[in-house]
Amino acid sequence: MNQMNSQELFERSKKVAPGGVHSPVRAFKSVGGVPVFFKSAEGAYLTSVEGRRYIDFCQSFGPNILGHRDPDVAKVVREAVEDAWSFGACDPYSLELAEWITARLSFVEKLRFVCSGTEAVMSALRVARAATGRHRILKFEGCYHGHADSLLVKAGSGLAGSAASDSAGVPEALARDTLVAALDDEETVEKIFAEHGSEIAVVILEPLPANFGLLVQRTEFIEKVCEIAREHGALILFDEVISGFRVGLGGMAEKLHIKPDLVTYGKIVGGGFPVGIYGGRADLMDLVAPNGPVYQAGTLAASPVGVRAGLATLQKIERENVYHVLEQRTTAFAATLNDDFKKNDLPWVMAHYASIFWLHARPAGQGDKALRSPAEFDQNMRDRYKVLFHSCLEAGLYLAPSGFEVGFVSLAHTDAVLKEARQIILAGALKAYGK
Repeated sequence: MNQMNSQELFERSKKVAPGGVHSPVRAFKSVGGVPVFFKSAEGAYLTSVEGRRYIDFCQSFGPNILGHRDPDVAKVVREAVEDAWSFGACDPYSLELAEWITARLSFVEKLRFVCSGTEAVMSALRVARAATGRHRILKFEGCYHGHADSLLVKAGSGLAGSAASDSAGVPEALARDTLVAALDDEETVEKIFAEHGSEIAVVILEPLPANFGLLVQRTEFIEKVCEIAREHGALILFDEVISGFRVGLGGMAEKLHIKPDLVTYGKIVGGGFPVGIYGGRADLMDLVAPNGPVYQAGTLAASPVGVRAGLATLQKIERENVYHVLEQRTTAFAATLNDDFKKNDLPWVMAHYASIFWLHARPAGQGDKALRSPAEFDQNMRDRYKVLFHSCLEAGLYLAPSGFEVGFVSLAHTDAVLKEARQIILAGALKAYGK
């Protein structure tokens, strides 16, 4: 392995895996070039197979809020592995994490552990359909909820009733059951419910859309969506796989003072291990087997290593007031970079919320207005981001290999690390505009 390089490993990988990767964004299709293969990580840094160290703002796409291999979490993981790494039976560790969460989040009365965010969302939708006896769901354009069949759809004619799959292999009948509305558009939501309200089981939304840019929504919009849904007897499902335990202990539900019927979590809740959760009202969760008729099971659900890593992560977050520290650092980081962009007459923006940020090019005529919908994106942003990404990569900074993915600040990103990153990003931003 030490004698290999990323190019050689990628060529080998393409022979045994589709596109040479196990998740599409890793293939660098959006930015071009050869994916970097990493062999180790610590704190704010990744180390490639070539031995090069990179400041990492991807942080495994969000789970590592404390940074890679946080020493307190690592200690718990080592202890867990010494005890067991899989039971396939009941254990006290998942119970402890479940009690910790339900004691702090009033809207999660009961929960079920699964192995991923996709699995959590898929299961929660099944519960919603069973509870309401309805078959349709309403999602929002620009919100990603995993790769379950019924969620890989986009808007058809601009209103509901017509949706086309974004993926081959998804039956048309499933696509028809998924209605799609535009973000930041209460009027469209009202029209959809006026036509299909009696058929809609659940409205699913990212209360902080962060998987196709960072599209911070107006509180009034989300409140109105929930109000319309409840008027028509539909349930509210918050997908907080990214925002949960990232923007605050209670996620966006707590920030917005909205109590969803169901909620899904992932990423941070497993401390960097594959753990997902769906939960919510007790009467809804009691529909799940063995109590009720909604079947869902998982051989490796509630992995003792993952749940112990997750609990250690959450306990440290609470103990050390991590949210306050991260918000201060991220706000200062974004503010200084945005000042740099303005001083250099660059249309780049670093949008941010809590410890999540998104580097994007401001569309002409947009001014300082925050982007709230994919329809507002700069059509040239993809090409500009390619230049920025590779400039940063060459300088030792790893951003997500797509201009539509967000970045994450972790506790390991000290002021010194952020200062260095600021200089690298500014140089890349200038290069993207030939300056």
